Amino acid sequence: MTEPVAFPQDRTCPYHPPTAYDALREARPLSRVSLFDGRNVWVVTAHSTARELLTDPRLSSDRTRPEFPMPTERFAQSRNRRVALLGLDDPAHHTQRRMLVPSFTLKRTAALRPRIQETVDRLLDAMERQGPPTELVSAFALPVPSMVICALLGVPYGDHDFFEEQSRRLLRGPTAADTQDARDQLEAYFGALIDRKQKDPGDGLLDELIHEQLREGTMDREELISLATILLVAGHETTANMISLGTFTLLHHPEQLAELRAEPTLMPAAVEELLRFLSIADGLLRVATEDIEVAGATIRADEGVVFSTSVINRDAGTFPEPDALDWHRSARHHVAFGFGIHQCLGQNLARAEMEIALLSLFDRLPGLRLAAPAEEIPFKAGDTIQGMLELPVTW
Repeated sequence: MTEPVAFPQDRTCPYHPPTAYDALREARPLSRVSLFDGRNVWVVTAHSTARELLTDPRLSSDRTRPEFPMPTERFAQSRNRRVALLGLDDPAHHTQRRMLVPSFTLKRTAALRPRIQETVDRLLDAMERQGPPTELVSAFALPVPSMVICALLGVPYGDHDFFEEQSRRLLRGPTAADTQDARDQLEAYFGALIDRKQKDPGDGLLDELIHEQLREGTMDREELISLATILLVAGHETTANMISLGTFTLLHHPEQLAELRAEPTLMPAAVEELLRFLSIADGLLRVATEDIEVAGATIRADEGVVFSTSVINRDAGTFPEPDALDWHRSARHHVAFGFGIHQCLGQNLARAEMEIALLSLFDRLPGLRLAAPAEEIPFKAGDTIQGMLELPVTW
């Protein structure tokens, strides 16, 4: 390529990478992209190179570093605010993650499955009582993970309108001021909630952290507020987008949907393939702390690195016919959840929610279909987590 591709860009189809990224796919394993402020940074586009670099301790996730790549103006405005988990390097990252791992194990997730199923059934009951048509994001895709993460954390679901709106502003702006205000409001909310829980404890993860970490002095109040904000926002926004965009994608692939309906045991494999295919969190960010020789190139110290997951997960060398939706491929080694020490902590929970939500939705509503022309249904811009803004359906 003679000129770096601008990053990020909007998708023209909600389930395919932006067409402008075709040049990045051809230029694997590394290339260059240009960010909003004109800065050129490395972009990783090959699967093997991505997995190699995502485990390299010479790449930092610390967003307070002056040279950390900022993909949008909104993102840049929060440079000096330390972000729990996602914005930490080891050993601080390991310390926080170790506190949380027991709540997100396969065993703990398996124990939550009946509650997830009950939540899904209750929402589908309400949809059936209301009758078609309905808007699936607000009626189903968003409430499922919101209810589950609230129950897990011990956050009152009665406050969901507030924190869902603030999460939307935090992730999508539209301005840097909106993003800043949303973060301030969420942190103030959790500060007040922590104060209440110290006087009147409950039984959620937040209560455990207050009892086991805050009171013992191994975590301070500011750190706990930041951690709670990350867990709540990431715990419902990402899965809600996967459910809505996954539904849209399945309705656009009737043969694959028919196969899934005929053989529901394919659902775990289908979830992995949808995670690979959709790659909704496109653009993992790092900065080099030392020179790194990789794939015939040298990433210099202080240079920014972007991992385009939508391109990495369409690497034909790893996933043959990558633009095809195929339940029978082995897709578990995708990087939709990242890789290495920052691999998504809640991935087991997200998989369970997607499996139960999608399987139940198409089982209960076999005639489910779009209630508007596909090209008229709005989806999210490329500078945020990908998904549907609305999804009108009928049955």
